[in-house]
Order: sequence, then C-alpha cells, then structure tokens
Amino acid sequence: MEDLWTVAVAVFQLWIFVVVFFITLPAMFGLSLGVTSVYIQILVKLLEWATIRIQRGREEQPSVPAPLPNGIIERAEGSMEEEMEQLRHSRSLEGGEFALSDILYFCKKGLESIVDDQVTQRFSSEELASWNLLTRTNQNFRYISLRLTIFWGIGVFVRYCVLFPLRITLAIIGLSWLVIGTTLVGFLPENSVKYWLSEVVHLTCYRICARALSATIRYHNKENRPQKGGICVANHTTPIDVVILANDGCYAMVGQIHGGLMGVIQRSMVRSCPHVWFERSEMKDRHAVTSRLRAHVAAKTKLPILIFPEGTCINNTSVMMFKKGSFEIGGTIHPVAIKYDPRLGDAFWNSSKYNMVSYLLRTMTSWAIVVNVWYLPPMTIQDGEDAVQFANRVKSAVACRGGLLDLAWDGSLKRGKVKDAYKEEQQKMYSRVIVRQNSISATHTRRDDQS
Repeated sequence: MEDLWTVAVAVFQLWIFVVVFFITLPAMFGLSLGVTSVYIQILVKLLEWATIRIQRGREEQPSVPAPLPNGIIERAEGSMEEEMEQLRHSRSLEGGEFALSDILYFCKKGLESIVDDQVTQRFSSEELASWNLLTRTNQNFRYISLRLTIFWGIGVFVRYCVLFPLRITLAIIGLSWLVIGTTLVGFLPENSVKYWLSEVVHLTCYRICARALSATIRYHNKENRPQKGGICVANHTTPIDVVILANDGCYAMVGQIHGGLMGVIQRSMVRSCPHVWFERSEMKDRHAVTSRLRAHVAAKTKLPILIFPEGTCINNTSVMMFKKGSFEIGGTIHPVAIKYDPRLGDAFWNSSKYNMVSYLLRTMTSWAIVVNVWYLPPMTIQDGEDAVQFANRVKSAVACRGGLLDLAWDGSLKRGKVKDAYKEEQQKMYSRVIVRQNSISATHTRRDDQS
C-alpha cells in the first residue's frame, strides 16, 4: 500500500512539474515549445486519412449516410422589388394593381424558409464535410472499419484520460491566478504601475486559459489592433472569444454582474482594471448603459471596450445584425473578424441546448481549438450616416474579411418570435412595388395621350 502511495505521489509531482515548467511558464511569457503545432499537424494528417477511409467505406457500404450540405436551396439573388418586378413583367401584367398570382412569390419564399431556414440553422452546430473522429459529430462512421474504430477508441482515451485532466489543471491555474493576481493588484494606489501590472496579470491568465483549450490562434494585420479609448467589436461564436482576443491585448469587458464563481471573478477583475459591469436593473436602462460607456471611451487612457454587437452566439458560418447601441457611443470602432476551424472542435455555444458547464466540458474534450483573427482598419461614422447604417457597414466588413455570410436578421430571433416590424417591412416593400408599377403605368399613359 505504501508503495502505491509513493508511486502516486511521484506521478503527481511529475504531472505538476510538466504542467508548470513546460506549459504554464512558457504560456505566461507568450512562448511556445512547438508541441501544440506538432499535435495539430498530426491530427490533420489523421483526419485526412480518416476522410479517405470513410469515402472508401461508403463505396463498400452504401447504407452509410452521407453528410447533408449546409445549403440545399439555390436562392435567387436580389431584393423583393427586383424579383417581383421581373415576375410581373414576365406575366405581362399591366398597371400596378394587385394580382392574385403575386401570392406565388410569397408561397415560394415561405417554402424555402421551411425547408432551409436562414435563421434557425445559424443556431445549431456547423455540419462538417467529413468526420473528425468525435461521436458528437456523427455516430455512424466509427463502425465503418476496424482500423477506424481502433483509432476512434484511442482518441477517446487520449481526449478524456490525458488531455481533459491536463486542461482542467491549466484552467484551474489560470483562473486562480486571475482572481489572486487582480485582487492583489487592486490594493495598489491608482497609478501607471498598477495599470501595467493589471495588464500583465490579465494577459498571462488568458494565455494559460488558451493553453487549457489547446488553442492555436493566428492573428492577422496586427498593426490594426484596437487602441486605448476605442471600441472593439467582433462577431460572436462562443464565450471563448474573450480568451482568444485577450491573448493578444487587454480589453475592458462589458457585461452584467453575476453571482457565484463568475461574480467572484468579476469583483476581483474590476479591482485592478476599469471593466464596465452593470446590475440587472441597469442593463434594462439603455440611457444609463450608454452614458457609462461614453464616459469610459472619453478617457483616452483606458483600455478599449470589447463588445459583441450581435448579442448572442452564432455558429460561425455567418454574421447577424449588429445592435446599433454599440455604434451610438461615439469614438473609433475597431472591427475584428473571428473564424474558427470546425474540423478539430466545434467552438459554437448553443446556449439553448447546453449550459456553460456542459459546453466547457465538450470543448475541453475536443481535439483542439484552431482560430484565425483578423484586425480590420479602424472605422468612424461618416457624415449623413446614422447608427444603423454605420453598424451595417461594419458588419459587412467583418463578414467579408472572415469569409462569413452577411445576414440582416436579428440574433434575438434565437429565443423570440418574429417582430411585427419585420412583417410590416415586407408589406411596405410589396407596396412600393405596386406604387412603382402605378407610376410607370401612369407615365406610359401620359406619353400615349401626348402622342
């Protein structure tokens, strides 16, 4: 019994030594021993082999289902006005009166939405073209061959018995360092040394937490990184977005005050850094929120504010409507595009299906998190442009740079019904078609009378 205890203690000491000296310390200084990159390369080669083996297995076993494509309907390009005018012209409808056949257009759009909805499919995990050896992606492929089953079994052991304990250890170290470090820094007087130490603590903590996810992050166009006194806006896929961005610079977080462990972390963070936390009652008061954010931006020495204007997590295939509130504050907007590679792990948080703990467990038992971050040039509101137009311009730039679909839909549709304003907008667009047809018809009639 004493021999087993001695062995257990020796193994634990070796484990802590490896975690501290080969992972934690290099992460705190922003260094890498290259282990993660080699690990990712091996995984990519393994998944390429698995893809070839699955394709061969489909030929041998036709009963194995093929993955469904993301889009199964080829939608017509153009606005409602353009499509309606083309349809009415093709049917040689004169005048701008209502035609019963116009209903066919709305029936067509309705059936397209039922079969291939552009909104609700953004709130479910992205479908992969091939299997990544995770049963949460497809539970059929692991039975396609004996060799594939063996590799899948080895992968389960590695992910749950090696990577998961390692990642949990790193996460505990990172969060403990955040709480302890920010609390200690919070006792210092307000000066430049305190702000510098606060940035060091935050930066080292997030770097350790990134290692807890086996995250490989590629930053592009670093010359456009958000500056103090600005507002950083980015598309939102997961709470991990904060960890990803904060690995390359410090930000002032904006959010609601929570209880429990999250509340402890928030209270310790705000001691050393001017994060903007709101009470639940304040979050409902738009004027109070905007006033506090404006005051933060006005102080050009404070860290840039990090905001996710979509207001909810989207599955990283598209960018949905940016709320205008973030663009009414004033100041310089620093857009950032974030794109995750879904092959090695699904970073999307489906909050309606998984709570935070379940999501983190799924993430920490995935292969890895691979992500690209693009810093876009700073943008300011133009003359004659309102907050909504400015928000749409920034959203389009983020979607274009990240290779994401640019959707006009509101992310709040994830949990709510379609607002009456959307229905009224469709009615107004159809009315404009009728009015335009009336105007064209009246013009032709006057010309005929004159001739």
